Parts: sequence; C-alpha cells; structure tokens
Amino acid sequence: MSLAGRRALVTGGTRGIGLATARALAAEGARVAVSWLRSADDAAAALAALSAQGATAHAVRADVGDPAAVRRMFAEAGDALGGSPDVLINNAAITEDGLLMMLADEAWERVIRTDLGGPALCCRLALRGMIAGRWGRIVNVVSPAAFLGQEGASNYAAAKAGLVALTKSLAREVARFGVTVNAVSPGLVETQLLATLPPARRQEMERQVALGRPGTPEEIAAAIVFLVSPAASYVTGTTLHVDGGLAML
Repeated sequence: MSLAGRRALVTGGTRGIGLATARALAAEGARVAVSWLRSADDAAAALAALSAQGATAHAVRADVGDPAAVRRMFAEAGDALGGSPDVLINNAAITEDGLLMMLADEAWERVIRTDLGGPALCCRLALRGMIAGRWGRIVNVVSPAAFLGQEGASNYAAAKAGLVALTKSLAREVARFGVTVNAVSPGLVETQLLATLPPARRQEMERQVALGRPGTPEEIAAAIVFLVSPAASYVTGTTLHVDGGLAML
C-alpha cells in the first residue's frame, strides 16, 4: 500500500473524513496538503496531528467553489509538496437544504458550484501534472443521495450524482495516461454533524443501515487509500459504497 514519494491534496481535509484520509495517506508515506475554509483552529489541529505522526504536511485556506481560490490552492500546495499533487481527494462539500420549490436560486447555485464545479476544476488543475508523470489517482467523495435521492436536498443530490458521472467520464478520458478516477460513497458516518442529531432521528437513520451502526471516518479513509494504492491499479471509473449496506448497489 506504500505511497512513499507521492504528493496528495485532500480538500476539506482538516476534520472528519478528510482529516482521517489525510492521516491515512501520510501513514503510507505520502506528503499531504489539506484545504480548509472556515476554522483556522481545525487547520492548526490537523497540522499538529499530521506532524505528530512524522508527516510532511501543509494546510491552505481555499473555497473550492471559487476558481481563483482553487488555482491559488494548487500553486501553494505544489510549492509546499515539491510538485503538483499526483493524488487528489475531492472531499470538500457544502449543503444548503430545502424543498426544491422553496429553494433560493443562490442556494442551488452555491451547492452545485462547490460540490460539483469545485471537484471538476480541481481535477482539471491536477491532471496536467498527472498526465506528464504518466501516473495519478483521483478519488471523488460522493453520497448515497446521488443514487437514492434525498428529500429536501435536491441540490446536494444533483451535485453528487453529477460527480459520479464526472468520475466515470473522466476515468475514460485519462486511463491511457496511467491515471485512475474513482468515487467513494460514505453512508452514515460518525462526524460532528451526526453528533448534533436528536437521538430519535439518529436511531431512525441507523435502522436503515444493514450493519446497524454508523461508520467511522477511518473506515472511509481506508477505502480511499485502497483506491489510490498499488492494490487498486486495475480499478477505475467505479464507485465504492462504504455505507454498511445502506444502498447495496
């Protein structure tokens, strides 16, 4: 599973699934850059955790829904890592929920721009270096909402479904250059969001999971690391559902 010498960029990489992924990549020897947007404290804590395990790590503030900020992020990450990232994990995302007929235009546009447009631009910027090096790994973090729908979150579901289609299309475009593109679809995961749910709502959601429990960020990270590792060199264009049997697709 060694990723020694690889340069990884994890968007939204300072907490939850993103941080677990950054730490797992670093444990396999990759140099890691993580992006953050809102919490400088989270960024500092993430860097401290990565440094404590002996990783070469860098944190960069960027809104992935802003093309200029994404370009700056890649320039800064490339300088910090000693070259363009050859592993890209598109994890950053936002939600602005509401019934479609009541949803503000701005809420639709922000979610689509961040959750679909952001990963698309990150892929475009990463691919030049990956193609030149004839090696690259891209993993897009999607959601069961892309496959099952989600009431009150049509913008989020549409963005994630679009990201699944982007994953498949891009995988076909770049396979001949030694670049693989895959997706991971986490289900119910122990994150800060889950911790804020009322107990009754949490129990209702857990009943939909065949394994009867939420996953951990580390379990999702393990699947992502597999997809960027030599063990998955013959896997591209697919979605790995890491959801405890929620979707069963």
